[in-house]
Amino acid sequence: MTSDILVNHQEKAYALLKADADKIFKLIKVQMDNLTMPQCPLYEEVLDTQMFGLSREIDFAVRLGLIEEQDGKGLLEFLEKELSALHDASMRK
Repeated sequence: MTSDILVNHQEKAYALLKADADKIFKLIKVQMDNLTMPQCPLYEEVLDTQMFGLSREIDFAVRLGLIEEQDGKGLLEFLEKELSALHDASMRK
């Protein structure tokens, strides 16, 4: 019974973190699609703040044993690759 509850909490924790990562991805995607202000400091600040917040959420979930560290790192690495692609695209424009 207890292990079922733990698995349920782990699944919920990962789903919530994934949803937050998806929101950040959408922010990146909107910026990539528009590229009207490729180096807007305000937009960069929002993305940096969102990424930092997500990294803290992931760290907290890992420390609670709700997700594996590797899974959390995977979410962050995906977003970092997307941010890098955004930066590259803005430099080409």
